[in-house]
Amino acid sequence: MADYPRLSKVGNVQSHQFETPTRRIHDGADVSFFLTSLAYRDIMTFVLQLNRSVIPRKLDVAGSTKTVAWPLNSANLAYSDSIKRLRALLTKLINLVDDTPPDTGPRRFGNVSFRKWHKLVEDRMDDLLNEALPEALLPAQKELRAYLLESFGSPQRLDYGTGHELSFLAFLACLWKVNFFTESEPWAEERGIVLGVFELYLSLIRKLIKTYTLEPAGSHGVWGLDDNSFLPYIFGSAQLAPAISETDDTPLEGSLADAPEASWVTKQNLVEKEKETNMYFSAIAFIYDVKKGPFWEHSPMLFDISGIKDGWGKINKGMIKMYNAEVLSKFPVVQHFPFGSLFKWEKDPESKPAPTSTHASSQPLRNPMDTHAPSTLRPPGPPMAGGTAAPGAATASKAPVGFVGGVTQAPWASRSPAPPPPRGGLASAQRKPLPPLNERTVGQGQKPPSEKQ
Repeated sequence: MADYPRLSKVGNVQSHQFETPTRRIHDGADVSFFLTSLAYRDIMTFVLQLNRSVIPRKLDVAGSTKTVAWPLNSANLAYSDSIKRLRALLTKLINLVDDTPPDTGPRRFGNVSFRKWHKLVEDRMDDLLNEALPEALLPAQKELRAYLLESFGSPQRLDYGTGHELSFLAFLACLWKVNFFTESEPWAEERGIVLGVFELYLSLIRKLIKTYTLEPAGSHGVWGLDDNSFLPYIFGSAQLAPAISETDDTPLEGSLADAPEASWVTKQNLVEKEKETNMYFSAIAFIYDVKKGPFWEHSPMLFDISGIKDGWGKINKGMIKMYNAEVLSKFPVVQHFPFGSLFKWEKDPESKPAPTSTHASSQPLRNPMDTHAPSTLRPPGPPMAGGTAAPGAATASKAPVGFVGGVTQAPWASRSPAPPPPRGGLASAQRKPLPPLNERTVGQGQKPPSEKQ
């Protein structure tokens, strides 16, 4: 569709009333409201906008159709001045890690030197933004600063997770809203945001995690896709989806010609080959860097997804649904997200209640004696009302991540339960049955632990 929705922008930055973002999500009911809010609508609109930008295109060149794709090292990428400014900012932060070596003393969890690095960044944040942004955007700094500083991980808990990643997405979306990015060629600036800025941000985060041994924030173990990140799997699968014309809908199945097989993620040598060109494989390569043992054991959901035969378009569709259900709909992730004038804590007048889901039934309730923080889990009973479906995407799955024989399966995988020990129906028929998972595996019917962030 030619008029594919994009994130709306502020009309006049100078007259706009910016606000210091504040936390508004304190319990499960607040999550339900968030899913019907303008902020949620804008987040999902921006995710879908960035996602579409990196899908390969079919172009008419001299009367013939040519397919153009954008790998990470693509010669077809030409970064604008705005993209270059953000890359310079992130490069400074990466270099600052080298200037703040990890503490050599004994420790049980994350390295305390991360707090020193984070404090240095906090102290220099205003100068960094002044250098990266034009003077006309100075009024927006109070909102931009809040999201950017939150995107590097928690100096208190020494951890990093998808909530922090969401903050960086919000930082980029805020910049879009205040007209920081220049739009010359259609979708070119969004591609620069994904491949030139977001991938460099991930490089910074991976360096922080490895240098300061940051803990996963809100790791689900076998329930989770990845201990730290989610968005590279969305954007990386989009890079490998079948080519479209500008008037086509986002593909729901199929793959780019000559795209790597999804099953290649289980072969480390092939992952090393593909990580230089694709965000999905780059994220998988980082898992191999920080985890040992069989891939099916430490990353069972990604292993399960690797058996999908309907192509990267199907995987991309499922990743977007899963992001909506497992990140944006989860209290432990979104509870720290702040709201201001750019991401508004206001109801979207066009929102429609989503089907009730078991996700909401496990959200915490606010202690009536404490108006600032939740203290207890929702008691058994009917699930709370859900929120709006992601704009342009199918609604989230009605049930949380399921289990087949004690092994997690992709939430968008429609299949009949199979007896253990084989993996679910997404697995190739030629694959051998899975051996029993180790002591980190949780059996069917058990609930995942609460997230820390």
